Amino acid sequence: MKIKKIGHCCLVIETKGKRIMADPGFFTTKEQEKERNLDLILITHEHADHLSVDSVKKILAENPKAVIITNRGVGKLLDGAGIKYEILQDKTPKDFSGVEIEAYDCKHEEIFQDYGQVFNTAFFVDKILFYPGDSFYNPQKTIEILALPVAGSWNRVKDAIKYALEIKPQKCFPVHDGMLSFFGASHEVLNFALSVFNIDFRSFEDKKEEEF
Repeated sequence: MKIKKIGHCCLVIETKGKRIMADPGFFTTKEQEKERNLDLILITHEHADHLSVDSVKKILAENPKAVIITNRGVGKLLDGAGIKYEILQDKTPKDFSGVEIEAYDCKHEEIFQDYGQVFNTAFFVDKILFYPGDSFYNPQKTIEILALPVAGSWNRVKDAIKYALEIKPQKCFPVHDGMLSFFGASHEVLNFALSVFNIDFRSFEDKKEEEF
């Protein structure tokens, strides 16, 4: 599996000859709109840093065969824009041209009480990569690679480390870090803490793409 981190939570995952984009939000519009030959687009929830509807329109214009996979919360916004999508329900694996995608329904982690606590879907891609969106959801499965949320109004470095130790992946890399003005600050702490527990933390600081 090859993973390209475009920025914040936008990823392009290459596995079994397929190209899958995750969470094309407003932090990364210019770069994500350059991507071609996409087969799937996964959208975890409706917050703008994970979903830019205008950008999705541009992405689909260049990738007309790409299938959007998401939940009903996101679906309402896509309906308003006339964008087609497919809903994948809780713990329902589905084969998309040889790549299995499994969805886990949960809520956005708490910011403060009910504020911003929208419906969130975590995705397990090809039984290898687990991407929780804005959640600390535990699928209770063996996870090889974890896309680890590391910052935000709902997330502290301590929370991120505790979550990684709970999931126990072989490898992980940071997502939800577009708001950090100095990316290395928290990544250094994460790398130190997780290495003690034999978790291979890849920061993406020196390059945009990693082979896992």
